[in-house]
Amino acid sequence: MLNSLNKYLQKWMPVLTPLSLVIGVLFENVGHQLLFLVPWLFAFMTFAGSLSMNFEGIKSLKKYPKVILVVIAFLHILMPIWAYFVSTVIFHDHLLTIGFVLAVAVPTGVTSFIWVSICRGHLALCLAIILIDTLISPVVIPALLHFVVGQTIEIDTIGLILDLLWMIVVPSLIGVALNEFTKGKIELTLGKKLSPFSKLSLFSIVMINSSAIAPYIKNIRLELVCVILVVFLLAVSGYAFCLILGHILWKDISIITMFIFTGGMRNIAVGVVIATTYFPAKTVMPVVFGMLFQQVLASFFSRVTEKYQLKYAEG
Repeated sequence: MLNSLNKYLQKWMPVLTPLSLVIGVLFENVGHQLLFLVPWLFAFMTFAGSLSMNFEGIKSLKKYPKVILVVIAFLHILMPIWAYFVSTVIFHDHLLTIGFVLAVAVPTGVTSFIWVSICRGHLALCLAIILIDTLISPVVIPALLHFVVGQTIEIDTIGLILDLLWMIVVPSLIGVALNEFTKGKIELTLGKKLSPFSKLSLFSIVMINSSAIAPYIKNIRLELVCVILVVFLLAVSGYAFCLILGHILWKDISIITMFIFTGGMRNIAVGVVIATTYFPAKTVMPVVFGMLFQQVLASFFSRVTEKYQLKYAEG
């Protein structure tokens, strides 16, 4: 039953995610009262996702150090610079700029592993990047935000680092340790059972945190439409840049496939939690809207990747 529920939720994620956002906006008063649950839900999500990971992926660090460095640099240097440039040119609003940079600066999405698997990409390398990127996030994200925020907003760096450790690093290490200890059996016994609850947690996080942007969505203006369009542009360009860069840098099709999804996807939920906790409500808009396109674009680029692989094989 849980497996059927998981498949159903996976299939309807592109619909259920925006639906969760709408429900959160309509019942904003309820959302405000449930904010205390978000870090716990996120920690659970991270733990459930990391049950499929092990330290084997770290061996990829010795074998593919340059590939891993390129992916990390793309995620935390190139995309934040691109987001900063696009948002400052279009909006001239510092709060929105922070939101756009945060939306692309968060770690790569754990669900990228699913799409890399579907498209026959380099799985070991994908897992290594997810794990490494997750572990360095308490250093990378505060550093990037300090650079973008400057002196305009006071940011509780220690609080942010502790939150990232509690929500991402600790549950990840526990999940990976359990996977290692059980020699991968826990992924089959517990991991698969937790998958639907992990997705339900994601919908709950979107629902609860969207209450923060309710005043902006209820008052639909041209700015809101522009924010959604720019979020879409950044999301599409992330995948497209990865495909182009991957084609230029590497000849191994499995590495290019891995790069498309680890570079294109983001752990947006953590960005939403950071934005709602540490910044004014307006900052949340670019982050939360990223959830609208994540799974839809992953599905679209899986088809693009398959066509690219066929052309590559023929060439």
